[in-house]
Amino acid sequence: MPGRRLSLSPRETEWCVITGAPCSGKTAVVGELARRGFRVVPEAARAHIHAETKKGRRLDEIKSDPARFEGHIFRTKLAVEARLPAREQLFFDRALPDSIAYYRLEGLDPAEPERHSRRVRYRRVFLFERIEFMKDSVRTEDAETAAHIERLIEEAYTDLGYTIVRVPGMPVGERADFVIAHS
Repeated sequence: MPGRRLSLSPRETEWCVITGAPCSGKTAVVGELARRGFRVVPEAARAHIHAETKKGRRLDEIKSDPARFEGHIFRTKLAVEARLPAREQLFFDRALPDSIAYYRLEGLDPAEPERHSRRVRYRRVFLFERIEFMKDSVRTEDAETAAHIERLIEEAYTDLGYTIVRVPGMPVGERADFVIAHS
């Protein structure tokens, strides 16, 4: 019908995002929430890296093409979010807007992640403050890069109009309690 506009309202959800720099304790708290019976969505990048290393690929090979790697992670998150129920409380270990930050980190154009991030509204965004930095099998960043990523993530979410709930460093159980109380 000529002149008719489609609704551009974002998809409102009951989803909570747990985000932050590498080594901020996100995955441990998401695991604790799952243990307590909450429905969680694991980090797409970590899952992808684990799947690829099981095939015999090295981390440097997996991340050798930043556009391909970040694009794959973004498309995975997009597909996962598209099939999840908006009215169910879910806790995400990172969400679509995190891709904006990582695209910027890698010098990539974040237009596509920005466009898709505007189409969904999360109930709450928790930014985990960094804890003692420790490398693991999927982390390649150093403490300085982690601090930069944290700033990029905060900027990505605030630019989208979110009020961020900062989660201070404390034991995993206490952080889980904090997230539950503020969800």
